[in-house]
Amino acid sequence: MGKRDGERGGDQGAAPGITRRRALWIGGSGAVAAGVGALAAQGELAHWWWRMPGNEKPRTAGAVDFRGAQWVSASSENYRRADRPADYEIDRVVIHVVQGSYATALDVFRDPDHEAAAHYVVRKDGHIAQMIRELDVAFHAGNRGYNERSVGIEHEGYVDRPESFTEAMYASSARLTAAICRRYGFPADREHIVGHVEVPGTDHTDPGRHWNWGRYLGLVRAELRKPVPKPVKPAEKPAGKP
Repeated sequence: MGKRDGERGGDQGAAPGITRRRALWIGGSGAVAAGVGALAAQGELAHWWWRMPGNEKPRTAGAVDFRGAQWVSASSENYRRADRPADYEIDRVVIHVVQGSYATALDVFRDPDHEAAAHYVVRKDGHIAQMIRELDVAFHAGNRGYNERSVGIEHEGYVDRPESFTEAMYASSARLTAAICRRYGFPADREHIVGHVEVPGTDHTDPGRHWNWGRYLGLVRAELRKPVPKPVKPAEKPAGKP
């Protein structure tokens, strides 16, 4: 497991274009005033207020985005605060493999010197830890643009050990990925669900040749065919330790 932030060195792999939030920052107060003046109704003003510089969506300490996940906070040095998808559109899931244990992943993602972390870590028995809110940009892909547009899911195990990828892990991870696809409205295909090895500019090989993409996508799509579950509220309480 190496450093994968893609953030420290500037704009490596940055997506083209300027998002609404960044445009407001760049344009300064004059652009803000012009943008506000263009909004026709008070309701629209209220809708856009939290997208203005200095305003953030409400946050609840320990809240999780995926029901059943256990909140384990990553070091703040391993991600940056954002207001996704308002400032950066989310249209990717990046699949990682730890090259170690679940406990190792939690330890290094809590280490401020590691300079990398994923949003989620999935254990062999299917238990999920959420370490970074989906609102925020995790340093996980080694490419700034991909960091900004994706949710990173780390899996316990080793790329050269097929026994690492258990039935429980596949099933639990597929439920998580399906929830992310549904939440942000992108399809469950190989363009939008990718391996770390497929991120432009990366030097990583995970999830490796033993990761069964056909099986995994089949599980994700099967989850998406199920009735839509009750949405998780922003203050959803995290699951305790199993």
